[in-house]
Order: sequence, then C-alpha cells, then structure tokens
Amino acid sequence: MSVTVRIPTILRTYTDGRAEVSAEGATLAEVVADLEKNHQGISARILDDSGKLRRFVNVYVNDDDVRFTDGLQTPTPDGAGVSIIPAVAGGC
Repeated sequence: MSVTVRIPTILRTYTDGRAEVSAEGATLAEVVADLEKNHQGISARILDDSGKLRRFVNVYVNDDDVRFTDGLQTPTPDGAGVSIIPAVAGGC
C-alpha cells in the first residue's frame, strides 16, 4: 500500500525539506517503519522509547485521528493521506 505522508515543517530536516513523501505499509506502524528506512531518524520524533506514538504528536490517516481508531495498527489503504501534526501548546 502506497500512501502520501504530509511532513510538518519541524520534521522536514529528515526529508530534505520535502513537505510530502511517499511511504509503503498496510498499517500506520508499517508506514512509520518505511519512513524510518528512507528518512533515518524521523521515527524517533514520532514514536517514544517504548514504540508508542508520542503524546504531543497527532497523526491522522485521511481525516481520522489514529488515537480514536487503532493507533499504530490503523489500516493505511492504498492512496491514503497520512498527516503528522505536532501539538501546539503555550500562550498567555
């Protein structure tokens, strides 16, 4: 399954500045592993030391927040869009 992954600005140093990259995988876990294979170091910014999604990183497959579906086991159908969105906090 080939998907398009939208890369946030803060992670584009791993993708040579590209805002979108292609990745392969039938699940989000496989997509992240493929990202790591092709853009070494990026998975450490998405996953914590135990291999779970970092608390401050939101990931969507198409329009679905994977925290409310199957997490890393969320299916990634061919042609799906995966969005990685770092949480924003702060303010007054």
